[in-house]
Order: sequence, then C-alpha cells, then structure tokens
Amino acid sequence: MDATHLITTTEAIDPVFMLIFGISLVFLLGIAITMVVFVIRYHRSRSPEPTSQVSGNLWLEVVWIVLPTLLVLAMFFYGWSGYLALRNVPKGALEVAATARMWSWSFAYPNGKTSPKLYVAVNKPVKVELVSLDVIHGFYLPAFRVKRDVVPGMKNHVWFVASKPGSYDLFCSQYCGTGHSAMITTVEALPEAQFAAWLEQKEGNPGLGLLENHGCLGCHTLDGKPGVGPTFKGLWGRSETVLTNGRERLITVDEAYVRRSILEPKADVVKGFQPVMPSFSGVLKEEEIKTIIDYYRTGGAAPAKRDGRQLAQEKGCLGCHSLNGSRGVGPTFKGLFGTQVTVLSANKRITVTADEGYLRECIRKPNTQSLEGFQPIMPTFAELSDDDVTALVEFIKGVK
Repeated sequence: MDATHLITTTEAIDPVFMLIFGISLVFLLGIAITMVVFVIRYHRSRSPEPTSQVSGNLWLEVVWIVLPTLLVLAMFFYGWSGYLALRNVPKGALEVAATARMWSWSFAYPNGKTSPKLYVAVNKPVKVELVSLDVIHGFYLPAFRVKRDVVPGMKNHVWFVASKPGSYDLFCSQYCGTGHSAMITTVEALPEAQFAAWLEQKEGNPGLGLLENHGCLGCHTLDGKPGVGPTFKGLWGRSETVLTNGRERLITVDEAYVRRSILEPKADVVKGFQPVMPSFSGVLKEEEIKTIIDYYRTGGAAPAKRDGRQLAQEKGCLGCHSLNGSRGVGPTFKGLFGTQVTVLSANKRITVTADEGYLRECIRKPNTQSLEGFQPIMPTFAELSDDDVTALVEFIKGVK
C-alpha cells in the first residue's frame, strides 16, 4: 500500500494532542477568568453580605455533568483511534529488528545487513521489532511521535513513515544505567533509490562494522578520548593496569586478553573504569571474535591474507609433517584437527583435543606438550607473527 494513502503516526497523534490541548486551554482560561471576575465582583468590600438565596440550579448541574462527560468520551474516542493507528502496521512495511543493549542500538534488515543507525526509505512504512538484551530501554522517536518500552523477553513493535529525507534523533527514554545519556542514534531517511542502493551495499571494514553493530563504540572511542570504557585507539600491544580479583597487575593487550575481555569482561577490568561491560559470550560467533581481534591487531587496516601452505613450506614444517597421512618426524597434518591425541606434559600423560588452542600452543611452545611417540625436537618459531600463526592453523585445519 502506498504511504500516501496511510494515516501516519504523526497524523494520528498530532490531532489528538491538539484536541486535548485545546480543551485544556479553554477550561484553563474559562476557569481563570471566571475566578478573577468573582474575586473582583464579590469582594467583601463590595458585597459584605450574600445577596442570593438560591440553593441550587438543575440546568447548571446537568450541564456541568453532561459537558465534561462528553468531552472525556470525545478525548477517549480520538485517543483510542490514535492508539489503534500506532499498533496496526500497514501491509508491505519493511521489517527491521532493533536490538537495544547497554548502551547502544543495532538494527538488522531482512537481507542480513546490520547498522548502528536506522536507515529507511522516504514515504515507505517501516515496522521495527523491539528487542532488549539486558534491561528495560525505551524506543523514542520524537519526530514521528513514536515511543515504546523495550522490555527483555517481551515482543513489541512500532511503525512509522518518514515523509521527507533527513536525519532524525532516536533516544532511549528509560534510564538504563551509566551510559544512558549516550544511547543516542539517528533515523536516516533516504530517497527510495538511494535506500535500495545502501541496503545492497557491502560492508567496509568488517571488524569496525561488528564494533558498531554490537554497540562497542557507544562506550569506547576510536580517537583516543576516554569514554565509559578505555579508547580503542592504539589498543593492540598497549600496557594496561587491570584489576583481577581485586588485585592490580600489568598486562599487555594481546589476543588472549582481547578474547577474555569480550567473553569475560569483568575478569580483568582496566584501572579507572567501572566493571559495567556485558559479556558477549553466546552473542558473538568465533569468526566474529577473530575479525574483531584482527581489527585491533592491524589498527583498523584490513589484515593481509597469509598463505598457510606457503608458510609451512618456507618454515620447513612439511619436511617433518606429511599431508597424506604417512608418519614422519612429526605427526601428519592430515585429519589432525579435532582429533583426540595423547601428549606428555610435565611428565604426565594426558589426552587432549587437537583444537585451535592446542595447535597455537604447539607452534608457539612446541615442546610444552610433546605428542606421545614423537621426539620433542621441534624448534621454536619466535619470529612468527600472530597472523602467521593464524594462517598456519587455518592451513592445518583444512588438511583432510
């Protein structure tokens, strides 16, 4: 249905507001003027004794009961009509999922695209499904007269139509904690063709996109300025004093620390900041965590793709480890990933899974856990960067 044939949320709310405001204004002025006239007309100096002996007036009482009743019923009727207009979503409305969390908004579109801002097409109805991942938030769009609570575990929605291009403020209307005042984003209303092009546009830096979509930039800045949390600028390799179980210790920001901060944010809290970051365990997939880590590692630049097979050849790995299942100086890479292996660690014989963590440990500290049946003679590759290790692990994982 064309939005020109719709009663928009603005058109539904404004007449009701003006009606109630007009009635209230008339009563305010009428009562105030009558009060002033009575104070002057019947002041004690003018009328020291009452002159009227009337004990009642039937018509006055009827009017005073009937008129307010009719006014209240009229306000209820128009208010109810406006409410129905807000709840009945037009057919063909674009459906967008709005996810609120402390302290940011994220919007997901039917094609999988996500954005920290709500992009819509002009003159097209939009239905917004409201979801909260933590506490009660409020979806408040003053320009479109839309305000709705976002309650954890409760389905809710709003809809609206942007009648002209522009940028419109979107606030959280419920106090939701320390960063509530910064939980602000915008609705970007674009001409239909421009919106369609934006919807199909591929994301830029995937790491930055994930940080934006999951609200990280609501608390962490990219320009070095302090926020609710420490800035991301120059994060990788930085020395930080953290509180671990109430005790201070100095750490270097590396992959292990970043991963722990994402999954267990209250484990190591940077000194001077409050432990208010929510856990993203179960929210971010493993590949998304790796993408964010790569973003930090490269300082926002797109990481260069290393060739794991070429690295394995250059470093001599394939001289000791076969790719076809045959036994060599070291175990074969074929089918190694994900299998159960027996290792000797601190003179103890244990069984572990050859997962990503195990492979990384073997590359970084090859003789900490030596595979049973093989000699602990693998050299240490201290010159390998984290990107190199990741490339080697990905290569080994792919040898089937």
